[in-house]
Amino acid sequence: MGEVINTVKNIGEENIDYVTFVPDGEPTLDINLGREIASIKREVSVPIAVLTNASLLFLEDVRNDLYEADTVSVKIDAYNEEVFRKINRPHPKLKLSEILDGILDFSKRFKGKLITETMIVKGINDSISEMEKVAEFISKLKPHRAYVAVPTRPPAEKWVKQPSEQKLLEIYNVFEKHFPGKTELLIGYEGEAFGINREKPIESILAITSVHPMRIDYAEKLLEKVGLNPKETLSKLVNEGKITIVEYGNYKFIMRKIQPIR
Repeated sequence: MGEVINTVKNIGEENIDYVTFVPDGEPTLDINLGREIASIKREVSVPIAVLTNASLLFLEDVRNDLYEADTVSVKIDAYNEEVFRKINRPHPKLKLSEILDGILDFSKRFKGKLITETMIVKGINDSISEMEKVAEFISKLKPHRAYVAVPTRPPAEKWVKQPSEQKLLEIYNVFEKHFPGKTELLIGYEGEAFGINREKPIESILAITSVHPMRIDYAEKLLEKVGLNPKETLSKLVNEGKITIVEYGNYKFIMRKIQPIR
C-alpha cells in the first residue's frame, strides 16, 4: 500500500479521481482487501473504487470489506441460472440466486455509489425477456449508474458476437424504463465531452451517442444551432461508419456505431 500512497501523493490528490482496485483477476479474492482500502483512506483523501464481478458478495466478510469503498461496480449479466452459466462460466459451486441475494444485501447497507455493468452477448443474454428481469433486479439496488456494454476486445471464444445496434437500443430502453436517466452505453468510443461544444460539435455528438441514443430530430436541431447542415452532416457520419440510425417506437435515433471486436 505504501507504493500506492506515495504515487498518489507524488501525482497530487487533486489530479486523481479515484484509486481503483481492478487487478488482473477478482479483487474480492484478496483476503486483505478491506484493510488495504482502510489503509489508503487513512493516508489520502482520494475516493476508493472497486470493480468486482460480485460472485463472492454472498459472503458477509466480502461485503464488509467493500463497505469501506466509496464506489463499487458490480457485474450483473443475467437473471436466469442457465444464461449465467453460459455467459460467465462460473465455478460449479457458485449459484446465481445466492450472488444476487448478496448484491441486494450489500446495496441495502452500502453508503457509497453503487454502479452496475451488464455485458450483452448476441444469442446468449440479449433477449428482451432476460433483460427485463435483469433491469427489474437492478432497479431494486437503486444504482447511481447502470452501464450496458458489448464485447469490444478479442473474446475467449470465437462464437462471441456483439448484438446489433437495434437490439442494443431496445435493451437500453428496457433499462431506462426501470431507472430513467441512469443508463449509459459502453460500446467502445471514448469521446472528449458529453455536452455540446460549439467549437467541436461533431466530437460532441459522437461522445453523447456513445453513451446515449439521441433522437434524430434533436440531433438535427443541435447541428443547425452551430451552423452545420444537419442532414448532410449526419449522412456523412453514417457513410464514415461513425454512427448508425435505428428506429424504436415512433422515432428514429442516432447511435454511435458499435466498434468491431479486434
